[in-house]
Amino acid sequence: MAGHSDNDMELPTFADPVKVAIVIAPYYTKISDSQLGSARAVLDRAGAAHETIEVPGSLEIPAAVALGHRMSNFDGFVALGCVIRGRTSHYDVVVNESARGLMLLGLQGVAVGNGIITVENMEQAEERADTDRLDTAGGAAAAALHLIALARRFGQPKKKIGFTQDILMAGDSEGPTTA
Repeated sequence: MAGHSDNDMELPTFADPVKVAIVIAPYYTKISDSQLGSARAVLDRAGAAHETIEVPGSLEIPAAVALGHRMSNFDGFVALGCVIRGRTSHYDVVVNESARGLMLLGLQGVAVGNGIITVENMEQAEERADTDRLDTAGGAAAAALHLIALARRFGQPKKKIGFTQDILMAGDSEGPTTA
């Protein structure tokens, strides 16, 4: 990526095929076209198969990622969109909740790169979507690939998460009946 420094991590390589969903809210066509081109180029360079899923807005991106994770066979996700501040507090809700939704999915083990651009004006959006400048979409695609590689390196969970034994309550027919 031309806009990135020489210190950026190399893209991971994969022994087995990788399938990534690009989930995009294409509200600003010029920005979303640039984002898609960049994310697809990074995924292509890594040899990852990819599919694009369009949603109405950035608030729907985490829900679409969650559905794709639960109900399909994607290894990872690239979240793309652009939110430009307006005159109301709607901007803050969309920015905070879409980022929080994606972070919660990531903490649950979903390999997702967040490339949702959140800016004050169109000039800032164009800078962040430009592959020769900040290229947030390419960075998000690379992040998703790195998380997929990390998940494959770690393999399947080796122990259960949460309670590993049945919890017996007072009054049950087995176990102690006092607290």
